Amino acid sequence: MASFDIVSRVDLQEVDNAVNMTRKVILTRFDFRQSKTEITLDKKEKKIHVVTEDDMKMRSIQEALIENLVRRKIDVKCLDAKEIQMASHGMVQREFAIKEGVDADNARTIIKLIKGLNIKVQAAIQDNQVRVTGKKIDDLQTVVQMIREAKFPIPLQFVNMIR
Repeated sequence: MASFDIVSRVDLQEVDNAVNMTRKVILTRFDFRQSKTEITLDKKEKKIHVVTEDDMKMRSIQEALIENLVRRKIDVKCLDAKEIQMASHGMVQREFAIKEGVDADNARTIIKLIKGLNIKVQAAIQDNQVRVTGKKIDDLQTVVQMIREAKFPIPLQFVNMIR
């Protein structure tokens, strides 16, 4: 039996590299000179924390961060941006949570789409991933193609292809 897993993973080292590149952009830009701006990554909590002086600078930092994430081949759908909040001394702050794993709702949607294909494959939810098994590799490739074409709110990867 051939099988593969549908997962949603984020390489935190690449996210860290993107945050560091964004930090360098902040240091070199003229409009950020002598401003109190800070961007940090908490790897344990999987959150990016940004503090700056106003909304315009916050938008600039967000654009630079997204640009660096895309450059590092990190799908920006993994970011869950919280609302901009007021911090102390007139500063604004924003938090970006990094989402990993296929949640139950998306897993059920994936299984429903696979069953709608009417081909001989089985799909099962295992923790925060979906395992798809079948006898023919062609059937599994059809499933991969269909899942890629469907638009999901999370980035999906296909791993552990066993023939």
